[in-house]
Amino acid sequence: MYWRCSTIKKNGLPRLLSGRGSPYVCERTLGRPMSTKDGKGIKLLAAIGLIITTIIWGSAFVVMKNSVDIISPTYLLALRFTIAAIALILVFWRKVMKINKSDLLCGGLLGVFLFVSYFFQTYGLKYTTASKNAFITTLYVILVPFLHWLFNHKKPKRNNIIAACIAVVGLALLSLEGDLSINIGDLLTLICGFFYAIHIVFIDRYTEDHDPVKMTVLQMVVAAVLSWIIAPVLEGPFDGRVIDNSMIISLLYLGIFSTMIGFLLQNVGQKYLTPNTSSILLSFESVFGLIFSVIFLGDPLTIRLMAGCALMFAAVILSEYRKKTTPSIKPGKGDVSNEQRNCNQ
Repeated sequence: MYWRCSTIKKNGLPRLLSGRGSPYVCERTLGRPMSTKDGKGIKLLAAIGLIITTIIWGSAFVVMKNSVDIISPTYLLALRFTIAAIALILVFWRKVMKINKSDLLCGGLLGVFLFVSYFFQTYGLKYTTASKNAFITTLYVILVPFLHWLFNHKKPKRNNIIAACIAVVGLALLSLEGDLSINIGDLLTLICGFFYAIHIVFIDRYTEDHDPVKMTVLQMVVAAVLSWIIAPVLEGPFDGRVIDNSMIISLLYLGIFSTMIGFLLQNVGQKYLTPNTSSILLSFESVFGLIFSVIFLGDPLTIRLMAGCALMFAAVILSEYRKKTTPSIKPGKGDVSNEQRNCNQ
């Protein structure tokens, strides 16, 4: 038997933008707390889940190369999020039936952040190059540590900041080429990176007290609804005649693998990893996008690109560097932090 503690929520709702932690309430719980060894194993699985996510997202660049030329951007978002939402509801309908008001509030807000980031990325791509769009989007790796500090009052460690800077240099080598001038597309893409950084930070906050599966379902539903509302306003009525058999296969891949499975792994993985580590791992989408482009599209592999990949791997190693006296496990369910152990004693 051990003490398990949780935060008190005002009126049953979680904190949104307040920075202060809520008072702790403790109770005796049967069983044993999660050991350090168990925690490291879960953390490793979570990291593997995020790497699988980046592999899926990296492959999507190849699979969906021509989709945006056939279906307008916002309708493409609407279709991918709708497919993902329906599939998640069918698979996890028991969990969906248990969604409460607090889940709706948190998952809905995450869905808004997700939609806004994808919306600005898609429209930014219309006015800038693909390489600059990819690079500016992944600037969230440098924003996440500071936004995590701002919203969650968790100051980033020096190695996290240095790792984020190294990752930015690596991403620049992987993505940037040619003209480096700033245009309206770059600014729209920068808004995307900012909101995706907020999305990562708030996933970390909300999955501490909420089921990440429920959070994923609600994000997909909200993003789909917003897409269907905005698409007719910006792009006129949808022409379903553009969807043929090959497009159906592409949409299913994008909806099931890239959206449903990708974001489900991200939400579950972030429950056990810090936002700083998660953002760097997720930025490996550029690395795998390069690998798949070399394999399937015949793109050349240069020394510059290999140097960029090497810097990305160095950033991950540095972000996870800890002194032996500092635990590297993010407390999860059943895990008791030092602050929690001290309450009610």
